[in-house]
Amino acid sequence: MTGAETEDDIPLGERKTVTDFCYLLDKSKQLFNGLRDLPQYGHKQWQSYFGRTFDVYTKLWKFQQQHRQVLDTRYGLKRWQIGEVASKIGQLYYHYYLRTSETSYLNEAFSFYSAIRQRSYYYQVNKEDRPELVVKKLRYYARYIVVCLLLNKMDLVKVLVKELSEEIEDYTQRFNTEDQLEWNLVLQEVAAFIEADPAVVLNDNNSVLVTSNRLQDGSVPPLEQGMVVGQLVLADALIVGNCNNQVKFSELTVDMFRMLQALEREPVNLATQTSKQATLEPNEKPAKRENPHKYLLYKPTFSQLYTFLSASFKELPANSVLLVYLSATGVFPATHLDYEAGPYDFGGVLTNTNRDVVNGETVQKRNQAQKEMHCLHPGDLFPFTRKPLFIIVDSSNSTAYKNFSNLFGQPLVCLLSPTVYPKSVQDQSQRGSLFTLFLYSPLLGFSSVCGLSSLRRGLWENAQDFLRKVFRDIGQMLTRSRSIDQAFLQFFGDEFLRLLLIRFVFCSATLRLHKLFRESRSFPESYPELPKQDTVESVLLQKQVLELAAMLDVQSLFWDDSLESY
Repeated sequence: MTGAETEDDIPLGERKTVTDFCYLLDKSKQLFNGLRDLPQYGHKQWQSYFGRTFDVYTKLWKFQQQHRQVLDTRYGLKRWQIGEVASKIGQLYYHYYLRTSETSYLNEAFSFYSAIRQRSYYYQVNKEDRPELVVKKLRYYARYIVVCLLLNKMDLVKVLVKELSEEIEDYTQRFNTEDQLEWNLVLQEVAAFIEADPAVVLNDNNSVLVTSNRLQDGSVPPLEQGMVVGQLVLADALIVGNCNNQVKFSELTVDMFRMLQALEREPVNLATQTSKQATLEPNEKPAKRENPHKYLLYKPTFSQLYTFLSASFKELPANSVLLVYLSATGVFPATHLDYEAGPYDFGGVLTNTNRDVVNGETVQKRNQAQKEMHCLHPGDLFPFTRKPLFIIVDSSNSTAYKNFSNLFGQPLVCLLSPTVYPKSVQDQSQRGSLFTLFLYSPLLGFSSVCGLSSLRRGLWENAQDFLRKVFRDIGQMLTRSRSIDQAFLQFFGDEFLRLLLIRFVFCSATLRLHKLFRESRSFPESYPELPKQDTVESVLLQKQVLELAAMLDVQSLFWDDSLESY
């Protein structure tokens, strides 16, 4: 209310408008703050609360649009406050995406974040002497960048990073704050994240072509007519990242970022959406669930990981698969193994330690007979094999998971990374694992292992077309093999799992023929084992790997006669 005016001077209708707005604003903040108290796991508990929060924000957004003039004059509504509401709605949609894995909600988050920037809602913040407002603006930028990364809008990411860098510089010069190092670290992390891909695709004018590696129509080899495979559907995935020193941004390591995209379909085209007025349709649900539901766990403790595993297991629908992806530092057994070793004797992968358990840790280390506590052992997963389980382990001790037992006769497959890489590959591991890179984008993985840092667009597209044919052939090798374990075929009906299995076979065949990969520990393995002659050492597949190498002019890196390599 303006200075000389008393409340009595304001018309009753306008006074009610301000009161209603304040009520909606308080209610929205209260509900938004309550979101952090909701359990992060389980599909049902959070939905009604999210729905209520969406409803209030829908009303608030429409209310401030309808009554902007009154709110400007009587309430003193500032543009940054509108920006704050829009940013909260963007966050709501982003968290809804995280909870449902539906990329349509990412698009909605993008449209709100985009509107904030286009309409300069936060522009005036820099003129106010309030550092906490500038921090809101910086956080908005960081969140917007995450959404753009997930939507592969790399050109826009680079522009936003430049703007964020200027904002941080201005912020640290104007206010003597303690969080300067923190914000500079954010900039370093996102810069490293953008540079993580080992090879780029160049247009004719040398600009970088952004390629998507989500599942697209036509990218999955179809099943042959009359082929009998399992009808299982991938319903839930746990994506775990706990690699020391791997590039990360906002609790997403490069490996996690790649794997989550490998488990999503390409979102609808956003070209028409970038300029649209931000409208709220929070209750609009996709007709059918396109993507498996995912939990993203960055450096979880053992108890966090087990809690999420149990929740996924409990809520897994009938005829569904739980996928567990582990990208983590290896934990090796302290003692030499004898022939009677059990599922807790091979080590496993690292889980995060609570920092307050340091004393417990030292005691732990003293007694060599005891097992490592902060480790997910193969035996820890045994209870979950009561339902169909698909495991991918990318770790220096992935082979610990070869020692699995299928106790309950349910479909079970483990895809295991190499445990040792040639030095030139190992040096790149900070930018993400080669094994996961192959599962995410086989051509990117192939380019990386051949030391190619760029490919022309025409060549990239020709190589992708060639790989589509190779993948069809690999699919037929798997389904026609007489000695293959039935578990592989039981998972083959699901498009995501089919593509992962095919890419795994292609990765294995490529590394077996590559001259730098000399020892068996440098090859991926699986449980159950694949029949090598029918798949990863198939003469046809070896010939195709060499053809691809010739297309890319790197055939000198591969053994031309497969017999030379053994």
